[in-house]
Amino acid sequence: MMTAYRVVAWQRPPELVEVPVPDVGPGQVLVEVAGCGLCHSDLTMVQMPGEIGEALGWRVPFTLGHETAGHVAAIGTGVGGVAVGDAVALTSPSSCGACAHCRAGRDSACAHGDTGRGYGRDGGLARYVLVDGPRNLLPLGSFDPRRAGPLTDAGATSFHAVRRAAVELGLGSAAVVIGVGGLGSFAVQILRAVTGAEVVAVDVDPRRRELALEFGAHHVLDGAADGLHRQLRTCAGRGADGVDAVIDIVGTDATIKAGLRALRRGGVFVLVGAGGGSYPRPWFGGLPREATITAVQGSSIADARGVIALAAEGRVYVDIDEFPLARVADAYAALDAGTLTGRAVVVP
Repeated sequence: MMTAYRVVAWQRPPELVEVPVPDVGPGQVLVEVAGCGLCHSDLTMVQMPGEIGEALGWRVPFTLGHETAGHVAAIGTGVGGVAVGDAVALTSPSSCGACAHCRAGRDSACAHGDTGRGYGRDGGLARYVLVDGPRNLLPLGSFDPRRAGPLTDAGATSFHAVRRAAVELGLGSAAVVIGVGGLGSFAVQILRAVTGAEVVAVDVDPRRRELALEFGAHHVLDGAADGLHRQLRTCAGRGADGVDAVIDIVGTDATIKAGLRALRRGGVFVLVGAGGGSYPRPWFGGLPREATITAVQGSSIADARGVIALAAEGRVYVDIDEFPLARVADAYAALDAGTLTGRAVVVP
């Protein structure tokens, strides 16, 4: 038996309960969890009405935790390329590997991604987690698996967003990241690592602005300031032309408006945040001409591999606050209150 933090019924607080250690079947791998990152989306899941969850294919009870890494504990028949004791991270979104999206490397768009490890199926907030096949394992080599979990979702999503924006980010370009919490701090680091852009970080929290500078941002701005779009243009030295790319990790009316108004013609606006914002635009003149506007939800296996490689090279740092499984509710409360300095990681 093992302790797991599970959604036991719709719209009820999760509970620490005793469940059997999973049996390993053919084509499966059992992973002993070294660390499982927590995510704001978990807080949304536990409030979800049952009819919505069931429409997505979710079934209660299930164990939370979709940012998971650890060591291979047991291997089922028919699985090759992995050995007991290997350090691995687990892919966060589910994907089939066979549809047109997966074959083209766009597995973040796979229809199977509506249900996954930690959302509708058992995740990593337990000592062990069962994985279907080597496709869902990401080798870590010597990288500490306690720090790797947040890379599989927060880090990989940020990598995905930067990849969408990077087409316009050569030497001398300017990129803006709005919201530099968990995902935004990764986005700042990835922009510095893989592009030649001058990076401007925006947040309402002065602590996060200071951290953004430590993570490599060239400039920081207060997200609550008046005339933010004008400040973004001035700060990046672009004047009337506008910045080349904006990655909005907040997604409110105010941030979407400021980001689009700061963008140059032909620039790229990448919406990551789910803040419920909208942007009513007039038919003519409401958007930057020839701009690319894209929404990012999740990431691909290639994104996860890419950000893990950067972390292994020391070009992306994973700042974590560790909690034991017995204090997982405290960890979620700190996450919800915004009092963490790094990513919350539960170490079972």
